[in-house]
Amino acid sequence: MAEVKSNKELFNVSVSPHIRSKESVSKIMWTVNICLAPAALFGAYYFGLNAILILVAGVVSAVFFEWAVQKIRKKPVTVKDGSAFLTGLLLAMCLPPTLPWWMTIVGSFIAIVIAKHAMGGLGSNIFNPAHIGRAALMVSWPVAMTTWSKMTTAADVVSSATPLNVLKMQGHEALIDTFGNASNMYQALFLGTRNGCIGETCTVLLVLGGLFLIYKKYINWQVPVVMIGTVGILTWIFGGLVDPAGSLGFFAGDPLFHIMAGGLIIGAFFMATDMVTIPMTIKGQIIFAAGAGVMTVMIRLLGGYPEGVCYSILLMNCLTPLIDRFCQPKKFGARG
Repeated sequence: MAEVKSNKELFNVSVSPHIRSKESVSKIMWTVNICLAPAALFGAYYFGLNAILILVAGVVSAVFFEWAVQKIRKKPVTVKDGSAFLTGLLLAMCLPPTLPWWMTIVGSFIAIVIAKHAMGGLGSNIFNPAHIGRAALMVSWPVAMTTWSKMTTAADVVSSATPLNVLKMQGHEALIDTFGNASNMYQALFLGTRNGCIGETCTVLLVLGGLFLIYKKYINWQVPVVMIGTVGILTWIFGGLVDPAGSLGFFAGDPLFHIMAGGLIIGAFFMATDMVTIPMTIKGQIIFAAGAGVMTVMIRLLGGYPEGVCYSILLMNCLTPLIDRFCQPKKFGARG
């Protein structure tokens, strides 16, 4: 006869949450850091000493400001959870390799102290802290933020501007001259041997890192797929329409070029998927990603700035509460 358990064993009610997970903030943050590490290391290798200084300055200063603010606020110090490390790393990876290293520290201060802790700390910030830091640096030092080191290949010095900048300012002929031919250009965009921000150039490493996060279910695949797909489709449809003179040529409406040439990959996989600043529901996240993609294309094709990923994500961060309001799931048992 089976042993009958006591009422105490059968009705053991604990404090919520009742559904538990082995995942933690620290584990997730450090996993994201590891996924970003290959692209960051490649950028450090390809762009050289100053890029290394920027990466180190970004990470160390972000961790220090996190520790200092929590000490001043008399809050538990949580620098070991990896969130400040991640903010500093993302900020540094989204900066040009020629930027003076001390400007990175200013960006980290704005990202951690103002964009994060002034909003209440981890989980309470409205905007992506790393992108706020980058946007603040862009407004404060626009020349330094748009000055690029020259690309060097086995042949020689190739160009001193990013592919998007070359296309927008000089046209498709200059873009072809930069790389020699279209095949070389696509190879450079895929492998990362081209000008750009430190951590945005190597498409293959960023995609592999993003796919691992999807595999771990730390991010939803719909966000990067929808954002990247939106940019690709809209540039294919409208790229040629904004170039009546034909100076931009084929690449104005080349979706593959626009997907790999700027910061779309790092933005779609690692910025737009930020758990704090995007909508909570899948439906809301799809709307967020599509909106960010639309704004990216509008800024690239119609604006004076060749890149628009940073501002598009920040603008959609503003709409996250509104999207959440209209995408609330129905209450269990409710009608209509």
